Amino acid sequence: MAALGWLTPRRRSATARSVLAGEASAEAARKSSQESPEPADAAREPEFPVLGDDRAAAFFDLDNTVMQGAALFHFGRGLYKRKFFETRELARFAWQQAWFRLAGVEDPEHMQEARDSALSIVKGHRVAELETIGEEIYDEYMADRIWPGTRALAQAHLDAGQKVWLVTAAPVEIAQVIARRLGLTGALGTVAESVDGVYTGRLVGEPLHGPAKAEAVRALAAAEGLDLSRCAAYSDSHNDIPMLSLVGHPYAINPDAKLRRHARDKDWRLRDYRTGRKAAKVGIPAAAGVGAVAGGTAAAIALSRRRR
Repeated sequence: MAALGWLTPRRRSATARSVLAGEASAEAARKSSQESPEPADAAREPEFPVLGDDRAAAFFDLDNTVMQGAALFHFGRGLYKRKFFETRELARFAWQQAWFRLAGVEDPEHMQEARDSALSIVKGHRVAELETIGEEIYDEYMADRIWPGTRALAQAHLDAGQKVWLVTAAPVEIAQVIARRLGLTGALGTVAESVDGVYTGRLVGEPLHGPAKAEAVRALAAAEGLDLSRCAAYSDSHNDIPMLSLVGHPYAINPDAKLRRHARDKDWRLRDYRTGRKAAKVGIPAAAGVGAVAGGTAAAIALSRRRR
């Protein structure tokens, strides 16, 4: 649970820690993946995804792509309800969340503070405890914030016989809860080290953010025998350009300004469902998403230690 996605890598290329984080996330995702649900009716294009192409898969960013807002923000609300931290800490959390929404960028100092805080907080907590809380919080705060359109995109891949994975800097335990409740194959998320089911207060590698996401997808694709040129990836954030660049079918959904420019330069499919505008290149079912990228940094503050 300590592995929150608040650290923006300063180097664009993958580091050894990025590779380690990616491989650890891929391993955790494969262990926890569930069988795909029975196909359900969903809007999808007849030509894509390709029916029966089992060497293709889809990778979805979570915050503001699949879910309105940041998963960690909603998780923080649930922890506050359970008295994991005090009101003044909630106010600080809310202020930082608002700052990220307005600025659309992540502050390295805030991220480092959140990372250090959360790693010390979860040390000694049992993994099962946070998993149970995650299930409850999903029902309380997250279920109603899943965008039906984006869920239809994922279902289109499932209907075509393909696997669908969430890829997020959020803790893998939270990501797996969301993926399971949506009937997806599994989730790639930040991995916190645990021994005998207890968090040690250290990460495995680094937060699954930026280049680390691409490494996780690469590692999972190799393990699953996927052809990345036939895979699709969906995101709203320029931080995910490394992941989007890895696949043959990148989609910019409700993109931030940097991703919008990059997508146009690269002639990627681009849709903005916040305004109803259609980019020149279309060809995906209607999806939805609102708001600027919400940094995971603020949510880490919500994991403040219970006062003794």
